[in-house]
Amino acid sequence: MISLERYRSLFREPDIGAAIAASFVGRLPIGMAVLSILLFVQQSQQSFARAGIASALYVIGVGVAAPFIGRMIDRMGPVKLLRFGAIAYPLALSALIMTVQRDAGDVWIGVAAFAAGALLPPIPTCIRALLRRLLRDPHHLQTAYSLDSVLMETVFILGPGLVSVFTALAWPAGAVGCTAALGFLGALVFARSRAVRAWIPEGRGATSKRYGALATRGLRPVLTVTFFFSVSFGLFEVAVTAIAARAGSPAAAGLILALASIGSALGALVYGSRSWSVSVAAQYKIGLAAMVVGLLALAPIESLLMFALMSVFAGIPMATVLAAQSLLIAGIAPREALAECFTWASTSLLAGVSTGIALGGLMLEYYSPFVTLLCGAATTAAGLLMAAVTVRTISNPGATAKGP
Repeated sequence: MISLERYRSLFREPDIGAAIAASFVGRLPIGMAVLSILLFVQQSQQSFARAGIASALYVIGVGVAAPFIGRMIDRMGPVKLLRFGAIAYPLALSALIMTVQRDAGDVWIGVAAFAAGALLPPIPTCIRALLRRLLRDPHHLQTAYSLDSVLMETVFILGPGLVSVFTALAWPAGAVGCTAALGFLGALVFARSRAVRAWIPEGRGATSKRYGALATRGLRPVLTVTFFFSVSFGLFEVAVTAIAARAGSPAAAGLILALASIGSALGALVYGSRSWSVSVAAQYKIGLAAMVVGLLALAPIESLLMFALMSVFAGIPMATVLAAQSLLIAGIAPREALAECFTWASTSLLAGVSTGIALGGLMLEYYSPFVTLLCGAATTAAGLLMAAVTVRTISNPGATAKGP
């Protein structure tokens, strides 16, 4: 059961509520961009292959650029980068629209898609690093990262809904344009929030020039585990699409994914509302074990209705695992490399999801969704095994919050 007292206590902290609220609009492009690009390119070029490549290059752009942007945030602070992204991101998406509509060729479409991903304003990274800088109470930090996970799940529910409105209007380019406009507005609003403007950069990045934040003790095991369990996210998404299509209701895929996100958001709300007697590392491992159980429970279900209902319960631990991961990184990361550590986590997550989608598409050419979901359970179990051996709760003195 959800207790709201922890959330009320969190919002009594100075600037927290305003910063979290200001981050919401700027997160919406995360839930819209891939789908809007996929539909726009497919309908304009009449090619799923080109659409898939463009969407994949956008995701690759996000993942490749993220660690470098994180290091720049640590050194310069976020305001200049957010303002730059507010201008550059819409321009890159506008270039993508133009190259597609003018049939400029696959190379130019790919370059525009990659550039748009690389220039996405880094709002999720900023807010996660900012929360660690602002909050001293570990219980408040747990609640804050749980709320952050809930907002991300909300984005993945509302974002596709906004894209579907433009699809219904037979205006797929409008969905890409809306994504660009929200990126512009969200970055500027977040950059103007008081906590972001008060952010004082450390003036130096991670302590190791060769490895950057990857040299941080305890970070690489968390990143490895993240890759393995996030593969299951991609496998789950592809399996849901296949199950709905084979049942003759392809539109049900979106509903099932939304139900899983609702379950995930509810799980994170419960997690953030309570104190737990075990360490953060143990919470992380318990969440991973619950993910394995949920995927195994889904695999044999053949009824589309029952699968949809069970997806709510299978989704419960997903955002909780991500919230616990943020807590682990907050305890591991030195203050001068907070943003870069969080961006490496995002890169690892995106790499895993992309791998899962690609692997799932290949598997479904030869096997049933049952096998795909079992594979998702197996990759998560592999991540759990690695976590059991390598992940520990680390309290890094250099990560202590000292104000913005």
